Amino acid sequence: MKNSNLLSNLKHDLPASVVVFFVALPLCLGIALASGAPLFSGLIAGIVGGIVVGILSNSQVGVSGPAAGLAAIVLTAIGSLGGFENFLLAVVLGGVIQFLFGILRAGIIGYYFPSSVIKGMLTGIGIIIILKQIPHFFGYYSPEGDFSFIQSNGENTFSGIFNAINFISPGATLIAVLSLGILLLWSNVLSKKGKIFQLIQGPLVAVVIGIVYAIFSNSNPFWQIKASQLVSVPIPSDLSSFFGQFSFPNFGEIGNPDIWVTAFTIALVASLETLLCVEATDKLDPEKRVTPTNRELIAQGAGNFISGMIGGLPVTQVIVRSSANIQSGGRTKMSAIIHGFFLLISVILIPTVLNKIPLSVLAAILLIVGYKLAKPSLFKTMYQLGWKQFTPFIVTIVGIVFTDLLVGIGLGLAVGIIVILIKSFQNSHFLHIEDKSNGKHKIKMTLAEEVTFINKGAILKELDSLPRDTSLQLDVRNTRFLDYDIIEILDDFSEKARQRNIELQIISEKGITDNPKSLFHFFEKKRKSA
Repeated sequence: MKNSNLLSNLKHDLPASVVVFFVALPLCLGIALASGAPLFSGLIAGIVGGIVVGILSNSQVGVSGPAAGLAAIVLTAIGSLGGFENFLLAVVLGGVIQFLFGILRAGIIGYYFPSSVIKGMLTGIGIIIILKQIPHFFGYYSPEGDFSFIQSNGENTFSGIFNAINFISPGATLIAVLSLGILLLWSNVLSKKGKIFQLIQGPLVAVVIGIVYAIFSNSNPFWQIKASQLVSVPIPSDLSSFFGQFSFPNFGEIGNPDIWVTAFTIALVASLETLLCVEATDKLDPEKRVTPTNRELIAQGAGNFISGMIGGLPVTQVIVRSSANIQSGGRTKMSAIIHGFFLLISVILIPTVLNKIPLSVLAAILLIVGYKLAKPSLFKTMYQLGWKQFTPFIVTIVGIVFTDLLVGIGLGLAVGIIVILIKSFQNSHFLHIEDKSNGKHKIKMTLAEEVTFINKGAILKELDSLPRDTSLQLDVRNTRFLDYDIIEILDDFSEKARQRNIELQIISEKGITDNPKSLFHFFEKKRKSA
């Protein structure tokens, strides 16, 4: 997109970047906490994902940063590789591998995921966002950025909600309800009243009011917002201590095979998450632009290389930030880039102010994001599309909610493949039965354009069920590919046909062949010519 377009859309991208900034900030910290890494490493990943990946990527609405889906891998790797610096080397190498994926045009993989699974992923993440933010909404501590069903604190998604209800914080709940009211009023009423309400976004107003409330309620034990209920950004005492928070990879371990295994794992999982997110954000994009996936892998690889070099977590394109960007009116990648600069400037200049933001206010913002991803009307739409679409959709959602993102997507994809196999099994041929003529049933079997071993059972069942003294026409004029397994069972059937007095005619593009002696030779010639 040209620079003129980037600047002309700034009035939309700037407010959206503010919303993405407030969504990304606690997630960067929470994912670092869930990963067992320094909190600052999550902020580095958010900054690199916004600025570096944002500049290099051609995704106009996608936003990158540390991903919850990688938290378990990071947590395990830091311990098994002998320290955070060794892990950073794996991140750097993973970035190089991702870069090579893009050069080798591996981005095409993303196009092979069914639409029903992608929609299920979006809806499942929306439900997870809602469920995970309910404890924060009521002021109860729950690991921010932990999107797995079994949480790092030993609880699960639902036990965390039940505990939150038993330990409601009056102050956190009050400001959360007030923030939710502001957000709904802003989006449904005020945004339509004037340009000032479109320029100044509701989430920014909610955050400012939350900060003011946290400051003025601090002296009241009943209504105060406790420190554990606020954002927690590292506060350096001076500039040297700020730069002291950066870590660097230990290149002395580059020959360690475990480092390379972890690097390949990071590259593979991060690439998969990114490609799925790209597919999802392209569907959400109001302008329906198509992101070049190979370019995206190159951008993500460069981002991971730089993030690892300066002490950051692995980055991917992230659906939570991306959907918040789209729903807030982001038009171009400037919103992602600006949000990265907001993260950088804020952690340097105003970490004390950021630490006054109540988590319950951010929970209210994310509840709106989650609802927009998981609207009830989508369930109705998918159900009306039939079981072939609804089954992978609902399995993906259940898998994400009760396990984690990658497992849920894997389950949905597996069910989607099974559905394809079932339909392929059913659609291998068309059977037309005519009335008796000259004392024989006339049956015409038309084979599909492509017939593989998957269709073997269905065709074999039809042929074995043909009665004696039948006339069978086998139409293969539209068949372009015939698997060897199918040729084999048809050849076997030609012998059975003679035993059962079944007249066999083959209708091909070359004409009609009556009772061929060997169907194997007939179809093998057709297969080779194709």
